[in-house]
Amino acid sequence: QVQLVESGGGLVQAGGSLRLSCAAFRGTFTNYAMGWFRQAPGKEREFVAAISWSGGSTTYADSVKGRFTFSRDNAKTTAYLQMHTLKPEDTAVYYCAAIISNLYGIVTDSTYDNWGQGTQVTVSS
Repeated sequence: QVQLVESGGGLVQAGGSLRLSCAAFRGTFTNYAMGWFRQAPGKEREFVAAISWSGGSTTYADSVKGRFTFSRDNAKTTAYLQMHTLKPEDTAVYYCAAIISNLYGIVTDSTYDNWGQGTQVTVSS
């Protein structure tokens, strides 16, 4: 099983940017499709973005489309979520997830079987 470690969260003002990283250890990184999810206090975990094993295909939630970019560097076994024009409603714990798959656009969290510990993103108004 791959081990995932997120980093890059923090406190930012509305309109600002952050880049989250998800470093993968063990496993063969290119076997895995990946996703980002987030969970705000009192709310269910929700899909943010997904990427194929190659990085050639991405899918985004409507709420982040045009503001967030999901990418991966397979040589560095790391995935990235670049977030721009952040809003207070983006405040949440962000989790990266992975599943061995050659599909992309996997938006259901129960499909993923590898999860990181999460990183907090707080956007102040």
